Amino acid sequence: MRFDCIIVGGGAAGMMAAVTAAESGKKTALFEKNDRLGKKLRITGKGRCNVTNYCDTDELMKNIPVNNRFMYSSFSGFTPYDVMDFFESSGVPLKVERGNRVFPVSDRAADIVSALENRVKKAGVKIIHEKVTGIIVDDGVCCGVKTEKSEYSSVSVLIATGGASYPLTGSTGDGYEFARSTGHTVTDIVPSLVPLEIKEDFCGELSGLTLKNISLSLFDREKKVYSELGEMMFAYFGVTGPLVLTASSRIRKMETGRYVISLDLKPGLSEEKLDKRLQRDFSEMSGLEFRNVLVKLLPSKLIPVTVKLSGIHGEMKAGQISKVQRAELVKLLKNFRMTVTDFRPVEEAIVTSGGVSVKEINPKTMESKIVSGLFFAGEVIDVDGYTGGFNLQIAFSTGYAAGINL
Repeated sequence: MRFDCIIVGGGAAGMMAAVTAAESGKKTALFEKNDRLGKKLRITGKGRCNVTNYCDTDELMKNIPVNNRFMYSSFSGFTPYDVMDFFESSGVPLKVERGNRVFPVSDRAADIVSALENRVKKAGVKIIHEKVTGIIVDDGVCCGVKTEKSEYSSVSVLIATGGASYPLTGSTGDGYEFARSTGHTVTDIVPSLVPLEIKEDFCGELSGLTLKNISLSLFDREKKVYSELGEMMFAYFGVTGPLVLTASSRIRKMETGRYVISLDLKPGLSEEKLDKRLQRDFSEMSGLEFRNVLVKLLPSKLIPVTVKLSGIHGEMKAGQISKVQRAELVKLLKNFRMTVTDFRPVEEAIVTSGGVSVKEINPKTMESKIVSGLFFAGEVIDVDGYTGGFNLQIAFSTGYAAGINL
């Protein structure tokens, strides 16, 4: 069977490319090895799907830590406003939340997937649920794909297979192998937007505890590289949650002990105000044990760990705590430190950093500079963004650019 263009991968980038190509009149086939499209997209943003970030191109560029200059052309060609218009015109009302994050009003990622799927089908794209096993190249020109069942010829092929994160959704790194097999360079694949392993053993005691409205800062050899207010969670291996995932993307070279996380458990209070609060609590409950006074200040699960780290005996009466001890407690609550030892495995990452070298891809068209007629889009390329809708914007912008030029 022959097509004008074949797209490998039915995720965000692949579906956007399929819609764009087919709506411009090209006979398009979309290959997806899963039994349904958008499997990973359905679970993004805890099932809410942060589709983009409501900002201009300059702001987008600031939020792409790896190879952002490569993205300028495709971001300009398909902006966050274009993404929003695409989904709203496809029947999905959107809303803008904190940090200019854009979500469907329904808070349902499935609505985003359905909108893409409906546009794919309406445009006449042929959806083929077969696993692609190889790219057919003849004398430096791409001319089709092989699957487990057959061969399909095409004028052009787009690889939009995602990265190596969430392998259960089908992102198993196939695209990297396709790239290597056709002579392309694939940079080291490392996790980005991933939970972090922590040296201190108290994380195991705190496993399952979620902290909200706290401030998390990440230090690289004492230099602050990230700080934000929000939510995080302890796990048996260390820490996870929105703040941690974002912080992880600021870690450029993982070395045990190089990076330290500092939590401000009471960001709404200055050290002086927190000290006065403690003075008041200790005075009003002077006859109670220290550990029992902390009930008004901290989640119960955090109290034993805080008592241990503070150096104040848990059974000491609140009225007996000295000014020096109180000052140390204030420091602890405003600077609760943890030593990062490693990323969690790449399979647990939301996105992967690394991929097909941008030096081998035309940034305006997404076509390979090595194999004519072969294109790349989405996470398979060595570009990644911070949390906040930037990674999906990369997928949609590169998918759109490829779709036009396939």
